[in-house]
Amino acid sequence: MDIREARPDDYDAAGDVAVAAYGEFYGANLGSYGGHLRDVATRARGAVVMVAIDEGHVVGTVTYVPEASSPYAEGLRPGEVGIRMLAVAPGHKRRGVGRALSLACVERARGEGRSAVVLHADQIMDASQQLYRSLGFRREPTRDFRPDEVTFLVCYVLEL
Repeated sequence: MDIREARPDDYDAAGDVAVAAYGEFYGANLGSYGGHLRDVATRARGAVVMVAIDEGHVVGTVTYVPEASSPYAEGLRPGEVGIRMLAVAPGHKRRGVGRALSLACVERARGEGRSAVVLHADQIMDASQQLYRSLGFRREPTRDFRPDEVTFLVCYVLEL
C-alpha cells in the first residue's frame, strides 16, 4: 500500500471512498455532508488530501489540515494541525489503511515541527476512536462540539 498526496486523477475515487465509508454510518442521513466528502478538488485547495493506494486503486483517504487558517480547521490553535474526513473503502476495513493514513499525517506534522495533531470523531464511530487511542491520542472533552442537532463530535489530541 502506498500513501501519498492525492492527484487530480484520484479525486473522484477518493470522493467515492469517503461517501461510501461515511454512508455506512449515516446512510440516508449523510445529507449535504456527502457533497463535502465527494468534493475532493475543493478540499485539496484548502488542505492536503492524502490517499492510500492498493493495487492501483484508492482504498482510503484523509484530509490533513495544515494550520488554523485553513477553511477545514475546526478550532485549531497555533502550531496544531488537524485530521479530517478519514475514510476507508468498506471492502478494505481492518487492513491497516486507516492506521497508515493517520500515521502519515502524524509523521508529516512532526516533520513540519507542529505541536499537536487534533481531530474530531463522531461519538458513534467506535472503531475510529479505538484507532486514535491506540496511536496515543487522548480525549480532550473541552473541545467537543455539535455541528448540528444530531451529530456529536468528540475531540482527540496527540501532543508531538
